[in-house]
Amino acid sequence: MKRLFAFLSFVLLLAGCKGSGTLLPNVSGKAGEVLIVMDKANWEGNLGNDVRDLLASDCPYLAQREPLYSLVNVIPTGFVDLFKVHRNIVIFNIDQQVAEPGIQYLSDAWAAPQCLIQVSAADAAQASELVRANGKTIAAYIEQAERDRIIRNAIRYEEGSLAPQVAEIFGGSPRFPSGYKLKKKTGDFVWIADEKQYTMQGVFVYRYPVDDESPFEVDKIIAHRNQVLMANVPGMFENTYMTTGEFMEPTVEYIRFRGREFTQTRGLWEVENDYMGGPFVSHSFYSPDGKDIIVVEGFVYAPRYDKRQYLRQVESIVYSWEWKNEEK
Repeated sequence: MKRLFAFLSFVLLLAGCKGSGTLLPNVSGKAGEVLIVMDKANWEGNLGNDVRDLLASDCPYLAQREPLYSLVNVIPTGFVDLFKVHRNIVIFNIDQQVAEPGIQYLSDAWAAPQCLIQVSAADAAQASELVRANGKTIAAYIEQAERDRIIRNAIRYEEGSLAPQVAEIFGGSPRFPSGYKLKKKTGDFVWIADEKQYTMQGVFVYRYPVDDESPFEVDKIIAHRNQVLMANVPGMFENTYMTTGEFMEPTVEYIRFRGREFTQTRGLWEVENDYMGGPFVSHSFYSPDGKDIIVVEGFVYAPRYDKRQYLRQVESIVYSWEWKNEEK
């Protein structure tokens, strides 16, 4: 096992030095799946529990319980070429000879676009400490890899007529994949959705004037949201409209991402006087002139299906926002 991990460490070092011209196979595995390379004893012990607590905890703001990621355990001696092309891999190098414990974050070692994390430690207890101390970074690295794959596909198979229409009003737009269509457009509100027989993935873009010095508090974001959706998103029946559900209190997180700052809000939506509902995620940020708040929101309606991947897809669209004249 020591020789195996010595070899893996060498390969990972080479992977970090590859030139951009290297040709790699496409990644394998299902969306939202993470391969954990760890021996059975540790997988069934405290270390495995810590990994599951981090990566297989309940996905927030879903009506039914779904894990954040689907985990697949492979023992080190079984980590053969078939598994090395998986989309997301976390390798645990546990060896008494590890002099400098730590975590490496790499990409495209054996396939592309691949997310690869190696945790090196002298024993399982030390590995657990690393996982607990760096859990947020580990999860964010995997999540961003999943998100970037979705955005890459959205750009590759883009519904090219949509972004220019949004940018014409707001000065910027997300990237919309094939299947999305314009449902409504006004001077300050756009609704674009991919509607199928039993599912809907929708995106709202809207704006409203800055009316105080602290516009990104959760209660103010939700109050404006409810006002905008009541006016623009009617339900199927009279006196029904989309609003924010009260079953779970929405939460906000203040994020800086690739040069942009925004407030991310998560919650549940519902239809007033009806029984429809589902999860949503939104980004709120200042317009370039600072006079308006622009909101980009993704939501899901999929009563017959698990919603984790549907939500991840619309969330990725929200994250793909680009200003019209932004340098690539």
